[in-house]
Amino acid sequence: QDLIFPHHENEIAQSECANCKAFSNYWMHNGYINIDGKKMSKSLGNFFTVRDILKEYDGEIIRFFMLSAHYRSPINFADTLMEQAKSAVERVYNCIDNLEFIKGNAEDKPCTDEIKAELDVFRKKFCDAMDDDLNTADAIAAIFDIVYMANTKLSSDAGKEAIDLTLSLIRELGDVLGLFNKVQNNSLDAEVEELIAKRQEARANKDWATADAIRDKLKEMNIVLKDTP
Repeated sequence: QDLIFPHHENEIAQSECANCKAFSNYWMHNGYINIDGKKMSKSLGNFFTVRDILKEYDGEIIRFFMLSAHYRSPINFADTLMEQAKSAVERVYNCIDNLEFIKGNAEDKPCTDEIKAELDVFRKKFCDAMDDDLNTADAIAAIFDIVYMANTKLSSDAGKEAIDLTLSLIRELGDVLGLFNKVQNNSLDAEVEELIAKRQEARANKDWATADAIRDKLKEMNIVLKDTP
């Protein structure tokens, strides 16, 4: 946004006088990236590149973080905010994984009109947000509305069509933003399988201390266990 005047106004003046044509139909001026409340700049010594951040965070997390604010608004960079973005991205992937899992036990029956209507509302909310000067923050909120609905209303009883339509919409809307379309690798290596088996055995023997210790160890390996009936 600090290039609007005089840089971009001068570009318009020079180019349009030279060519007798409109230089550009649209200008998009993004807000500043702030570090601890101060504009990122080389002169302040608080400057870094995407390549630097990629050493710590996946590119999709960086993309989510940037899109979580409107492009014209300033965005404040902090490790705590990046961790929040990481958790948010994981929440969506956990929902996708869960839907894929319950689909395996779901009945082959049509989706209810109620679920279809809700999905249509979410799609419209997403499209309206993107039509409103690319309001990606509200568009992401619409995707999380789908996730909340899926987590609270969809089970294997909902039927395969409802699950498929929900999965499809999450991926379709996510794809517009370049998010939530990674192929998840759900294969578990032998060590993890063995630890899970030992934990199941410990739970059966009511050895809660061992079961909790194994769960904590798995968590350190980025494997989260959720006990269900």
